[in-house]
Amino acid sequence: MGCNMNYQEWLRSVPTSLQGDPLWTVEAYRLALFATDIAWHDVTKLMQDKRTVGLASQLYEAVGSVGANLSEGYSRGTGRDRARFYEYALGSARESRTWYFGGRHVLGDAIVGHRLAFHTQVIRLLLTMIPDQRGRSLREESAPYGAAVHPQADSGLRDFEQQCLLTNIPLP
Repeated sequence: MGCNMNYQEWLRSVPTSLQGDPLWTVEAYRLALFATDIAWHDVTKLMQDKRTVGLASQLYEAVGSVGANLSEGYSRGTGRDRARFYEYALGSARESRTWYFGGRHVLGDAIVGHRLAFHTQVIRLLLTMIPDQRGRSLREESAPYGAAVHPQADSGLRDFEQQCLLTNIPLP
């Protein structure tokens, strides 16, 4: 990125017309706007490699969609309508992580690690906001959010095959 961004400095740069809107009190919205500004730099770097031009476009659309859907949802008249748009924002936040992971070879591990953790925080906030608006919990509530642990294969042969598939990945 060339230089570091700082959230507190960024907050001071946001126009008062945005800060004066009641939507500004929503932390997930503020973080989504900050993520969009950060993504601008990431996308600029991804655009320099012709292999990741399409990925860059998808990434920027996904990151921007989080804040856009929070804006639209916040403006809806019922909790059910708000929750629907917050769910769209949730999907876009998850999609953003997918595109960041895909760009890791150009962006580097430190940047991608930060972006994955950042978007995970936004996801956590949304997973709290959605049930609050719906008046009931999401189907995910019983599972802790984080890395999923998949059950191991029950035979030694399957364990061996799985290990080979995960460690001996052919590249072009």
